[in-house]
Amino acid sequence: MTQYRYPETSVFYRDLTREFPLAVRGEGCWIIDAAGKRYLDGSGGAFVATVGHGVAEIAEAVAEQARTLPYVNGTHFTSEPVERLAATLVDRAPGDLSLAYFLTSGSDAVEAALKLARQYWVEVGEPRKHKVLSLTPGYHGNTMLALAASGRPRYKAYFRDWLTPVPRVAAPYPYRCACRGAAPLCPACTGDALEQVLLEEDPETVAAFIAEPVGGSSTGASVPPPEYWPRIRKLCDQYGVLWIADEILAGAGRTGVWSPLERYGVSPDLMVMGKGITGGYAPLGVVLAPRRLVDRIAQGSGSLMHAQTYVHHPLSCAAGLATLRYLDQHDLVTRCQAMGELLHAGLAGVKEIPIVGDIRGIGLLAGIELVADRATRAPFARRERVAERCIALAMEAGLVLWPSTGHADGMAGDLLMIAPPFTISPEEITQLVDRLHGVLTRMHSELTVTT
Repeated sequence: MTQYRYPETSVFYRDLTREFPLAVRGEGCWIIDAAGKRYLDGSGGAFVATVGHGVAEIAEAVAEQARTLPYVNGTHFTSEPVERLAATLVDRAPGDLSLAYFLTSGSDAVEAALKLARQYWVEVGEPRKHKVLSLTPGYHGNTMLALAASGRPRYKAYFRDWLTPVPRVAAPYPYRCACRGAAPLCPACTGDALEQVLLEEDPETVAAFIAEPVGGSSTGASVPPPEYWPRIRKLCDQYGVLWIADEILAGAGRTGVWSPLERYGVSPDLMVMGKGITGGYAPLGVVLAPRRLVDRIAQGSGSLMHAQTYVHHPLSCAAGLATLRYLDQHDLVTRCQAMGELLHAGLAGVKEIPIVGDIRGIGLLAGIELVADRATRAPFARRERVAERCIALAMEAGLVLWPSTGHADGMAGDLLMIAPPFTISPEEITQLVDRLHGVLTRMHSELTVTT
């Protein structure tokens, strides 16, 4: 059997309504299923596969660590890959981020970072500071505190009674902002929206502000204006709020520089990373923190109140070390910038398709916003399930993309995300764009017939 679906197997799939091809092998930017069909991995899975599939050096590094020391509990031991990866990440981190706390997912890293921020304020004698502010639209994970901080109403519908309230700050989202990204910029695009919410909430009660430096799937790779993050840094300093940069999706070179914040010349108080730091060869998330925060915890309770069985996991850290080594040896972050320019140049031709409202992004990260009306930027009705149908058509065409929905008004809105491995070739970029063009042309035809 090469296609699997619920309830015909013992797997509880995330999507219980579709068939799944059986993937058996990965080669570079390609995934091959049991029937021999080849899929161009245009989204790196879930923005993860930075170095491509089947890299022998990384597989061997993981295997060697498994033979040597696959696991020790982080409360009893440290290990060489943990120490070496921490030093490597700290060396690349902006500002004074000088300590690394390893976990097993981005969501868990967000939970730990938010808890660290709260614990810090308690340790220094300011327990009133308990609120978290975040952008909307925005996304930080599916564990409960991370979900509470996310600006995705549809994801929260079943769990609202369990979630702590998180005040919302309008995200810099030029395609849907009042200013449309043109001067004079609106409060969402200047950062003034954060100050407005801070004053409404009372800064003395706010512990942290969390946001993605470049929009992820919630705003379709929306890139804030040059003055945005310097303004955020100034406001957080002015009002005594810890700024947490969520670089799980857009960090680790995806935008053509190691950290998207390099282009803005500022650094956060805490940073969370995941996805690309292991290229998918093992699960890993990390909180990067400065000693000025951690010292206060060391002098107080002496321990971060966020424990996990697989914290500081040697095997995952060995995968991270090998992945970063491969990135460096092949200069893939620089290459990501060059291939990103080719990708965005190619995507310009897709804009001719009437359902394409906007194409944006930076490096090897792009978002395509699909709309029912270009003039008004009106989204398709959610019942049309346009993003999901595009993904199905793409799979049929041998192309893997990432869908996102709900960004326009909390429920409606259709985005397609592109984030291939940094190893993608110019020829493969051409194939990606050609297949995407075919998918969107077919989707437009189907929508035209039904209306």
